[in-house]
Amino acid sequence: MRLAAVDIGSNAIRLQITNVFFYQGSYSFKKVEYLRFPLRLGNDVFLRQEISPKNREKFVKLMGAYKTLIELYEVDHYMVCATSAMRESKNGEEIAQQVAEEIGLTITIIDGDREAELIDRALWSIIDHKTYLHIDVGGGSTELNIYKKSIKIASKSFALGSVRTLSENESATTDAEMAQFIRHHLSGNSVTCIGTGGNINKIMELSKQRKTKKYLDLATIKAVQIQLQSHTFEERIHLLKLNEDRADVIIPASKIYISAMNAAKSTRMIVPDVGLKDGVMNYLFDQARNNLQPLP
Repeated sequence: MRLAAVDIGSNAIRLQITNVFFYQGSYSFKKVEYLRFPLRLGNDVFLRQEISPKNREKFVKLMGAYKTLIELYEVDHYMVCATSAMRESKNGEEIAQQVAEEIGLTITIIDGDREAELIDRALWSIIDHKTYLHIDVGGGSTELNIYKKSIKIASKSFALGSVRTLSENESATTDAEMAQFIRHHLSGNSVTCIGTGGNINKIMELSKQRKTKKYLDLATIKAVQIQLQSHTFEERIHLLKLNEDRADVIIPASKIYISAMNAAKSTRMIVPDVGLKDGVMNYLFDQARNNLQPLP
């Protein structure tokens, strides 16, 4: 079986194609293709509330390229999810319709709750009886999920993201609301955080701890943040080898992770290197295994 997931985010658009192998009653996933194209739809939407003609043209071309790859790999089931940028854009639905008509690719624009639900599917191998705060920082929104004794007890999406923070001045208010939500549900608990998103994965890489452990201490995240702040934008690209579309958003993203950890009084964050696309893969597999047609 071959599956494909497309994650249309605010900072970039990702395609992953995965093979599912079955052997003696068990199964395993193997990634066979992964592409990340730095099309920052969030810049348009968070400033002007709609996707510009230039980026619209690029987006439609990119969807055509992804559709070609999906066909060439003979994918059995796929799902294309668009998050905060497209759902807040005045012309998001219109562009999705254009892609459906011209390219033949169905785009599902999902809300924050659905986004969190899909990401959940990639985390269940981590969740146990302890208390966890899952923090997923994207370009346009941050999803928080709280688990106690293997049960999700609370979930909320906040209009606070790395790209949005570059474009807006309201992040302090939203950050305070996020902290209040965390304290309300986690007061007095010993909490381990789980961090997902491209920026926390890059922070993990910069910390050089991925080879030895799967988590970051709060002190290490702060140390990487200080390192990043000590460099100019150009130095982050040339000295730290960051992509241009990562070099400007990684610092505001680090602030969101640190703020959430402080509110939870947590000093440790597991970084499993999974995200929305992985949750979509699990969703598609579950639907196919149950002989059901994948639904948005």
